[in-house]
Amino acid sequence: MTKKTSNMKQYRFKGQMLYGIHACFEALKNPERKIHTIFTSDRIWNGDRRNKIPGMMHDLQDAGRLGDLPDARITEKDDLNKIIPKGHVHQGIAIDIDPLEEHFLSDIIIKSKIREKTILVMLDQVTDPHNIGAILRSAAAFGAIALIGQTRHMPSDVTPVMAKIACGAVEHVPIIQVVNLSSALEDLKAEGFTCIGLDEHTDKALANIPKSDKMIIVLGAEGSGLRPKIADTCQFIAKLPTQPPIASLNVSNAAAIALYEVA
Repeated sequence: MTKKTSNMKQYRFKGQMLYGIHACFEALKNPERKIHTIFTSDRIWNGDRRNKIPGMMHDLQDAGRLGDLPDARITEKDDLNKIIPKGHVHQGIAIDIDPLEEHFLSDIIIKSKIREKTILVMLDQVTDPHNIGAILRSAAAFGAIALIGQTRHMPSDVTPVMAKIACGAVEHVPIIQVVNLSSALEDLKAEGFTCIGLDEHTDKALANIPKSDKMIIVLGAEGSGLRPKIADTCQFIAKLPTQPPIASLNVSNAAAIALYEVA
């Protein structure tokens, strides 16, 4: 399942690039992913026998995925650096992979009908892939089943940076892109969702907002916050109980705390 490789500069990606141990491992475990090529160091793939550290190959074998994957190409760190954008940390592995199948709001609504509890996250003009990746990771950790954003205010595809920061969460929390966030919120309210917008300029604390079995947390961009129409469509506007002198939080930190509260 391994072979040496060289001439990395000549490689042309057939799909998209993912890199980083956790992002790649979760993608390789995902049967819905089409994997074209695996570039990895010997230590990451085969493990470190001296220190008794098992390699990723053994974990994938235990997960029943190894037989469905292409041969891994054992690659030196300097060669990997040739295909990874400068300044990005690949941790010794990168894969060429097809994007995930697109998901739609209707899919999530149907899924919510057979679940005891459904938590969603909506982002209003949050565009930074680092923040989106961190929010995806928190969403997976606290049981949210999807992240919703507006088509023209989010990256069109999962970026390598987003996937690495998410630490594999992109395989478990689909990103739903909609044309109009307000309309999506109205559709979700019609299905029984409680829509809570986060805004530090309110007197209501999130802990005091009535909880339900179907909830969506709506977060705006740092600085500008929620747009007025989005805020008006939410049933509740709430804040986190922060204190001066630093009373504001990064949007990904706010998402994590809010998800913990509603979960």
